[in-house]
Amino acid sequence: MRNNLHTDLDVGGKNIKYVLAGEGAGTIFAINELTGDIHAMKRLDREEKAEYTLTAQVVNADTDEPLEPPSEFIIKVQDINDNPPQFNEGPYRASVPEMSAVGTPVTRVTATDADDPVYGNSAKLVYSILEGQPYFSVDPNSATIKIALHGMDREMREEYLVVIQAKDMGGHMGGLSGTTTVTVTLTDINDNPPKFSKSLYEFVIPEDLPIGKMGGKVKANDRDIGENAKSTYNIIEGDDQGMFEIVTDMQTQEGILRLKKPVDYETKRAFTLKVEATNIRSEPSSGGPFKDTATVKIVIEDSDEPPVFVKPVYLLEVNENAPINTVIGTVTARDPDSTGSLVRYFIDRHTDLERQFNINVDDGKITLAKPLDRETDMWHNITVTATEVRNHSQISRAIVAIRVMDINDNAPEFATEYEAFLCENGKPGQVIQTVSAVDKDDPIQGHYFDYRLVPEMLNNPNFTIKNNQDNSISVLAKHDTFRRQKQEMYFLPIIVTDNGNPPMSSTNTLTIRVCGCSKDGIVQSCNVEAYVLPIGLSMGALIAILACIILLLVIVVLFVTLRRHKNEPLIIKDDEDVRENIIRYDDEGGGEEDTEAFDIATLQNPDGINGYLPRKDIKPDLQFMPRAGQHSGPNGVDVDEFINVRLHEADNDPTAPPYDSIQIYGYEGRGSIAGSLSSLETASSDSDQNYDYLREWGPRFRRLGELYSVGESDRET
Repeated sequence: MRNNLHTDLDVGGKNIKYVLAGEGAGTIFAINELTGDIHAMKRLDREEKAEYTLTAQVVNADTDEPLEPPSEFIIKVQDINDNPPQFNEGPYRASVPEMSAVGTPVTRVTATDADDPVYGNSAKLVYSILEGQPYFSVDPNSATIKIALHGMDREMREEYLVVIQAKDMGGHMGGLSGTTTVTVTLTDINDNPPKFSKSLYEFVIPEDLPIGKMGGKVKANDRDIGENAKSTYNIIEGDDQGMFEIVTDMQTQEGILRLKKPVDYETKRAFTLKVEATNIRSEPSSGGPFKDTATVKIVIEDSDEPPVFVKPVYLLEVNENAPINTVIGTVTARDPDSTGSLVRYFIDRHTDLERQFNINVDDGKITLAKPLDRETDMWHNITVTATEVRNHSQISRAIVAIRVMDINDNAPEFATEYEAFLCENGKPGQVIQTVSAVDKDDPIQGHYFDYRLVPEMLNNPNFTIKNNQDNSISVLAKHDTFRRQKQEMYFLPIIVTDNGNPPMSSTNTLTIRVCGCSKDGIVQSCNVEAYVLPIGLSMGALIAILACIILLLVIVVLFVTLRRHKNEPLIIKDDEDVRENIIRYDDEGGGEEDTEAFDIATLQNPDGINGYLPRKDIKPDLQFMPRAGQHSGPNGVDVDEFINVRLHEADNDPTAPPYDSIQIYGYEGRGSIAGSLSSLETASSDSDQNYDYLREWGPRFRRLGELYSVGESDRET
């Protein structure tokens, strides 16, 4: 590139030069100092920088003095077609439903050109399709890809590769181009019906197939995928009795044929069903869901079935007084197989633990084995089994409920053990007691009881009865001259009879006690002894006084026992070595002022050496026989020897624990890793010990601390 700068200044013969400054001066652009020609020193790229701003100035070549002000000018880089179109977002992926109409947009691609869109046609792009015909087309200006072929079926081909070209210079010769790829996937629509793989399915199932178990599988295939391929199955013909059902396995899309009711080979040996498969989803333009049908033939296979009872539950009745071997009823079962095996009957003894019933193994007659009592058990529920003679493993069961019918075999009796009380000051005709009866029987017409006195009591002068018309009676007094001193208690026998067939009766005795009552008729005392009690003291008061006296005696005895137990010394009753026992006691010795722990008189009495005087602080269970003391003379005693003897006896007495005693054991054992713990063998002396801590232990150790302190001061002195 070459440009020329020239000054209009009259230099007057001066030596001048041109100076260039600004963007790229000296690096990209250079100026001829003499002529003012500007040259480009590097290749320029408009896409990197489109223009440069520079300044030029004329100066004195000798003094570099400016001869005129600097002039600014702009150098613009003119574009050329040196950049091809580029698809920055490619490659592309797109999808479109199958069977879409021609002209349906699929996607739109975009290419860019770095050249100047204003200058010339360097950036004017035109799009074309290089690969993908005749299925797709592209709009040359908008780059929109469209369907170009009718009836594109996903089941035939699912994916297409389309190559799109973008060319600049308006698509003319010499233009640059760029390409990209577009992967177009046809999405599924429900355009295919389900189709059974066979038009006729045949299954053989045993007649003893459990209800709900699978009898066969059918499947209708669908070329569609996903939700469009899902179908449901239904039985539309041939199952008027509702013997079967068909459900859809959502994982495998199979129709599972299951038994809904038990089938019987002897009744019907084959079934022909018509099964329909229907798509779950349907397209609005299809006019409804797609369907397909198939025929299913089911053949029933004969099986060895267990016997079948005529009724699953039998209700039988028997009187409670029925004799042994009475026929209660009959159960019947038959072998449903065509061969018709004989049947044997048995009672499940787990339901008849007391073996009260028997059954004839051949005809199923149930008989009584033991007498029945309705008042003990009103119902008996047993289980009867029927077994084929040819195959003992074929067993069926039926429940037999036996109701024990009531008969009048229990006499009525008083509802409770009545004890009536009669006041001495009662009036004639006064109701003493209302009596009712109960009967263990349960007649259909209900209970009705008749009460009467025993014949020898009909004309008794003391009591009578009155029927209350509600199955109860009232016992009345005939006079008011009852006295406890004369007769304290009366017995009134009453006969109670029911209305059964035959009627049953029993004699019940009512006990009537004569009591002393208040003016209001409240019973106060019913004992004759009350008359001999002191005036003003009732029986209740005497009982209370006696209870207080007994309680006081118990408290006194308990107090004396506790005091005696408290004064007793501690005693070790077992013969074990006391060195192996830990004895805890909270009493602290009294020190030098304590004169109660030992019997000092023993040391002062010379005669004490001849006998054994036990210590007061122990009470041994075993009497230790001391050795005879040694005399030093007839009138004197060796105190030192006496103490040694007593010390020896204490050391060897197994019954005397060392209360308030000091016993020294010099044996420490052998072979101890720690060595001796005795301070006697150490190099330290008492002078090395500091006993000041004894003063901090309280007043009880104050005297001990003073003694040790004095000892230390003496040694220092």
